[in-house]
Amino acid sequence: MADDAQAGGGGDSIEPPVKCPECVPGLPAWMATFADLVTLLLTFFVLLLSFAKTESAKYEAALGSIRNAFGGNVLKHGEVIQRGKSPDDSPTMLESQQPIKPFPIEFLTMEGILDKHEINRESDETLKDARQDLSQFELSDNVTVYEMPEGIKVMVKDKIYFKEGSVVPSEVNIEVYDRLVKMLSDTKWTIYILGHSSRGETSTDGTRDAFELSASRASAVARNLMKQGVRAEQVTTTFYGDTRPDKVMEKSGKERQELNRRVEFIIRKRDVATPGHKVEPR
Repeated sequence: MADDAQAGGGGDSIEPPVKCPECVPGLPAWMATFADLVTLLLTFFVLLLSFAKTESAKYEAALGSIRNAFGGNVLKHGEVIQRGKSPDDSPTMLESQQPIKPFPIEFLTMEGILDKHEINRESDETLKDARQDLSQFELSDNVTVYEMPEGIKVMVKDKIYFKEGSVVPSEVNIEVYDRLVKMLSDTKWTIYILGHSSRGETSTDGTRDAFELSASRASAVARNLMKQGVRAEQVTTTFYGDTRPDKVMEKSGKERQELNRRVEFIIRKRDVATPGHKVEPR
């Protein structure tokens, strides 16, 4: 009885504690933050790459500079690493048969990249500007555009022809000439005036030979351009005498001589006197 009373008077029985379900093992919490950071870095570098201009020439030149700096061998771009004659027969880098000439070391610095971004070539923006200006002044059908290592060259198809032994024009496309003057006056393009003469040509008074006559023709056209508002710093003149005849084979001898008495126009972005990237002479 006493035992029953003691058992009955002890109050409510104690229930065992409820256990949480066992956690499944997983990655630590910091891994999620790290993954987010790596993803953001990848996105950042992809964005940088989208703004960058990948040029194989600059890549190979930089590769050559690194090779020279560390004195190691480098494979020519595109070759495969072959097995050498090391004791363990491990892959060995081969000496390039055509070493890559490096750029000046200052090109690889941040200052060099900013200051010399377009060495010896015109940027795509320059070609775009040329097309836009030619279209604006209705000269697109009257020119031929060449993309050269040293820049964009615009050759005007229409030439100025002269009377024999004279600096007086015999044939001028006034409409094209006026549009050309307008474009040069409103933009910063440079024009090259090339004077020519026919074989053995001399001036009517006999005082000037073929070279002097071609120089006088280029000079006369240059003065006329500046008189109409083209700035002097935009004009460059040169003359060839009778050394560069216009090779038009379907014309007769007399007609070819007439075509050689001419002045041609080339439009460029920079003048020949524009200072470029200074390098050491040796």
